[in-house]
Amino acid sequence: MLSELEKKIIALIQGDIPLTERPYLAMAQQLSIPEERLMAILKELCERGIIRRFGATLRHQKSGYTVNVMAAWHVEEDQIEAVGQKMARFRQVSHCYRRNPARDWPYNLYTMIHARDEASCRKIVKEIAERTGIVQYTLLFSKRELKKTSMAYFPEAKPTGG
Repeated sequence: MLSELEKKIIALIQGDIPLTERPYLAMAQQLSIPEERLMAILKELCERGIIRRFGATLRHQKSGYTVNVMAAWHVEEDQIEAVGQKMARFRQVSHCYRRNPARDWPYNLYTMIHARDEASCRKIVKEIAERTGIVQYTLLFSKRELKKTSMAYFPEAKPTGG
């Protein structure tokens, strides 16, 4: 079970982090608690496995990376871990994950690649293929972003003004 304060904290950390020198202090002030208490509760929520990770979302279009492609790769199952680790090391790859293939869709490893133009995306994919030896892949270029949001937990608990 979560306390009301824990729910408020979870609701608050799902939004944008304040762009200040001490973002957790600003969040703690929204909750009317000391920063140290906020940090202790966050640590405890992580230790309990309620919070598994903290992440950041880069608005890639605003940073100049206007093209992205999902590269779907067919990788032998016994190579998935090693190949996935190699692909994930490319700085242009923001996501790398394994999925089950389908009867008519043999691809089981996916990488999201961001670049300034389509030619650059293709060049990065070619380099990944050369470095990993994976030659069977297909490219799915994004045409338009329809929705980009994260799951919101306890939105009713979010402190007002935040």
